[in-house]
Amino acid sequence: MSNMASLYSLCLSKQQLIGILFIIIFFSSSTAKGCYKSIISFGDSLADTGNWVILLQQNKPTPAFPPFGGTYFNRPTGRCCDGRLIVDFFAQKLGLPLVPPYFRDANCSNCRKFRKGVNFAVVGATALDNAYLARKGIINELTNVSLGVQLGLLKTLLPSLCSSSSGKYLQMLFEFLNNSLILMGEIGGNEFNLAFIQGISTEVIGGLVPEVIKAISATIEELIELGAMTFVVPGTIPLGCLPVLLTRFQTPNQQAYDRYGCLIWLNDFAHYYNEYLKKELESMRRLHPRINIIYADYYQASMPLYLSPRSFGFKSTLTACCGGEGPYNVNVTLSCGDPGTKSCDDPSSYVNWDGAHFTDEAHRVISNGLLDGSCTIPRFEFPSCAS
Repeated sequence: MSNMASLYSLCLSKQQLIGILFIIIFFSSSTAKGCYKSIISFGDSLADTGNWVILLQQNKPTPAFPPFGGTYFNRPTGRCCDGRLIVDFFAQKLGLPLVPPYFRDANCSNCRKFRKGVNFAVVGATALDNAYLARKGIINELTNVSLGVQLGLLKTLLPSLCSSSSGKYLQMLFEFLNNSLILMGEIGGNEFNLAFIQGISTEVIGGLVPEVIKAISATIEELIELGAMTFVVPGTIPLGCLPVLLTRFQTPNQQAYDRYGCLIWLNDFAHYYNEYLKKELESMRRLHPRINIIYADYYQASMPLYLSPRSFGFKSTLTACCGGEGPYNVNVTLSCGDPGTKSCDDPSSYVNWDGAHFTDEAHRVISNGLLDGSCTIPRFEFPSCAS
């Protein structure tokens, strides 16, 4: 019996337990067909729809100001992009509202708006907590809202989303999570980005890989116990193609770059991480054959942007649209939107927005490869539920 079932058995009657077990069996035996009713999103800046800006109200970061958001929303929304993120394209495909940031109403004055989606992702978030990273010599000054904190916030929110005067909380909880699509990030990339930039040894960085993946799989296990049925678990993107890392690790050694101008060693590390994650998810599928655990191959979905950019209308792949100077238009002391930076005239012709994040148009291309199932394992074509 699961920990949750054991806990409830202490205070529920035999008849109530039979009812609960029926609910568990019924929902566990179903497959996530048709349209989802909600998106629950965890992650970092690749998924944050505004939480970081809300948390830093006293010292708002650059995503709170133009030119962020100018392409699609015509205003800054707190997204690290000129427009939409992958989570936004998922919501639009599934016919759901764009997923609101949790911290917009953390006091839950109107919890009902979170019933169709809630986003816990925060810029700079990590899978491992800051205290653990600090012991490894890695300092994260952006946020302390790690994956574990994000999961805790969801658990705190669930009673408000599933409250019932009829006493059917558990049934409503299972129904809600069973009909929700859980986006597990992207999360975990910041551990490695911070470690690389801060000069942490390769031995320490390599040792982080199983720890990061363990944190992700443990979170999935907890959500399965609560009733979640469908998970989308992203791998990492081609790190060696990011302008910010190309700037940081620029070298005159041309052998360090592939034919597309990306740093080979960073992309090799991304491959290593992704393979490790895929093996872990395959193991979890064997343990939970009725659960949809979908690997979202962000790496392969991104590669067409670099292999054949002109076929998608891109003129620049490795240069940031918004930034400062240098061959990659990245100034390590300035962020997009700071005085002294400039933005390109046509973000849709750029793959990269600000050195570390994709543009709206690049997100569209990546999302297409995920939503049609061509870049997922197993192949999982998401239903088109837009009205």
